[in-house]
This record gives sequence, structure tokens and C-alpha cells, in this order.
Amino acid sequence: MSDLRKEGIALQPALAAAPVDRRSVVSLFSRLRTADGQSDPLPLYAKLRAMGDIVPAPWGGHLVTSYGLCHQLLRSRSWRVPDSAWRARQDDGARWNASASRQMGGTLPMLNPPHHTRVRRSVGNVFHRNSLAEMKASVERTTSRLLDRFEEELAYGPADFCTLVSEELPVITIGEWLQIPSADFAFLRSLTHDQVYTQELFPNPSQLALSDESTRQLREYFTSLVKERREKPGRDPVSEWIRVWDAQEPDREVADEAVYSLTLFMLLAALETTAHVLSSTFRLLLEHPRQLNWLRIHPEQIPDAIDEALRYDAPIHMISRVASEDTELAGVTVRKNEMVQLMAGAAHHDPAHYASPEVFDIRRRPAHLGFGGGIHFCLGNTLARLEADCLLTALLERLPGLRITAAPLWEPRVAFRRLITLPVARA
Repeated sequence: MSDLRKEGIALQPALAAAPVDRRSVVSLFSRLRTADGQSDPLPLYAKLRAMGDIVPAPWGGHLVTSYGLCHQLLRSRSWRVPDSAWRARQDDGARWNASASRQMGGTLPMLNPPHHTRVRRSVGNVFHRNSLAEMKASVERTTSRLLDRFEEELAYGPADFCTLVSEELPVITIGEWLQIPSADFAFLRSLTHDQVYTQELFPNPSQLALSDESTRQLREYFTSLVKERREKPGRDPVSEWIRVWDAQEPDREVADEAVYSLTLFMLLAALETTAHVLSSTFRLLLEHPRQLNWLRIHPEQIPDAIDEALRYDAPIHMISRVASEDTELAGVTVRKNEMVQLMAGAAHHDPAHYASPEVFDIRRRPAHLGFGGGIHFCLGNTLARLEADCLLTALLERLPGLRITAAPLWEPRVAFRRLITLPVARA
């Protein structure tokens, strides 16, 4: 039996708790996956943490609720992601062997070494300092254009920040970087919203069908894009990935499939999570006007505000890992190939790690799991930060005195957070 101590990782003892009632966990997740539950999940997370640092999941495997254990597992190389091979072995074929799930199993976040190492090296440091410096001017122009339209709508009353700003900036940014026609942006954004269901906890049949169909259309779109760039290469990321894979892979079909998977991953990763970072950060600041006013005086602290928003309400609240062998985790035996769900949303409010975790405090400067960890640390974290920084800077300069006019609406999910509407108006 393996032990994380072999890797030099100090384990905290599991929180003592009464035996967990299966029905209590099922009831908690039933509430968590509703729109009302998503509007304020913190009380539900507190109940989950009270059950213990490691909680048996009624559907199999375990739930990890403490920050310390989540952080340790994300860094550990002995824990793996549920890749295509793992998915193929599962009994729930409708869930794990659906078309959308198989496609996700081939993308970078769902690859294990050595395959992950090869693919990750082929991408390189795409968002390095010089690249971001070149992109910043474009992001600032897009932000200014979106806020012009937002201001126009505010002149007539409440305007939806999500529809007009936070859903638009990420797709324009990544679309222009990939050199995709702007006429396709709305189409790709819509497909992304549907595709993500396959990454959720227990999607229902209709959601799986939506995810499968959106994945089919995304595959058709991006395989055509790869073919087009192969025939007419340019100075764009897709053309560069084709050159990289051609140099290391003699089978052109294999190379094109690798480039397709990279392009699909870049779109999916850039849209859903970044849109949430933008909308959630702005929402939290509007809900805490004193901190918003302080930030207006101290704009150099915008990066700290973004980090606190990532802690308080990260874009992904549940991360899956699989034991590579029988493992003892804080006194609990996890069997080989058994899945654990790292409840990052609960861990970010762990009182054993954060002082007053229920308080939103932009001067906290917290460590967090908002971009994952270890070899799967978010590839586009610097781009997401750039977009958030540019947007908050412009909002602080241009639009003082805004207020939320109605309760925001949330997508009823568990893993991937999505704010559907954020209606605001001038005070």
C-alpha cells in the first residue's frame, strides 16, 4: 500500500466525525445542484465539512473536503486523472463512455504521464510574458468596446453584465488568438455551455445528449479548422501546433488528432471558467461596496482582489482524481482505481486553513486551488488574470456607483460554476 509520506508530503489527521449517513450526503448534493443551492453553497459546504475531511460518496469513492488534503492530492504524482482508459473500465457506460466523455478523455487535463508530458511539451509556454504583452492591447480594446455597449444599455435601466461583458470577453480573446472568424464566436460559446455537462456530477440523459451533440459539432468545426490550417498554414497557434506535431509524429492522422484535441481544450478551458472569474469577481465587489471603493483608490491591489475572488468562489468547485494503487489517505483506505472528488469549493472555506473563511476580504492574499495544482495547473491562468485585470481596471475608472438590481441567476451545476445573469444599474 502506498502512502503520500513517501513523497515527502505531510498529511494532516482526518477530522473526527460521526459515521456519515448516506441519505444526508445525497440530500446535500441534491440541494447543491439546484439554482438555489448554487446561489449560496457555503452553508451546504459547511455541513459537508462537518462530516469529516474524507467522506464516503454514496455513489462510490470518497469526497475530500479539507484544503490541506485537496492541496496535497493535487500536487501528488501518485494520484491520476480519469483518463480514457479509466473511463473505458467503468460500469456506467452511459456516463463515462458517452461520446462527449470520450472526447474529454483525450484532452490535456484528462491525460496522465507519459502521454500528458508529451502533449504538454508540444504546447510550450503559450502565454509567456511577451505573448501576454502583445495580447494586452487587444484585450484592452475589446474591454473598452464591450463597456461602451454596456454603458449604452445602462442609460435605459438595468443591464445584464453576463450577457454584455463577462460572456463576451473570453470568447473574443481566445477566438482572436486562435484566429477564428468572429462570426463563429456566439456559436462556439453556445456549444461550450452545453458541452460542459459531460464534466458535471451525474448529468441526466438529456444533458448528456446535449453534451454529445455539442461535442459532435465542436469536433466537426475544429477538425475542419485543423485541415484548413494544414493546407494554408499561417502564424497562428493551430498552425504552430501542426508544425510541432509533424516534427515528432510521422503519422499525420495522429498528429492532426492531437492538434484537434489541443484546440478543443483551449476553447473549452478559456470560455467557461474565465467568464465565471469575470462575473464572480465583479459580483463580489458590488456586494462589498466598501472594498470596491478601497480598490478604486488602490488599483494596484486588483491582482489581490482577483485571488480572493478565486478563493471565495472559484470557477471549478469539484476536481476528480483516481488512486493509482491502494493508498491510505488520512486514515482512510482508498482502493486502486477508486475516484475521489476534491471539493475545492468547500476546501476554500476550510476554517482549519483560513481565518474567517466566510468573509470576503480582498486584502487577504490567499493561497487557493482556483487554478488547480501540480502537473495539471491551469495552462491559461495568466491569460485569465490578464482579462480580469483589464476588465476591473476599466470598470473602476469608467463606471462608479453601480449596484445589483435583482438576485443573480445560477446554472444548476456542482463542478463548474456559471452565473447566467447579473443585472446591474447605476445607483
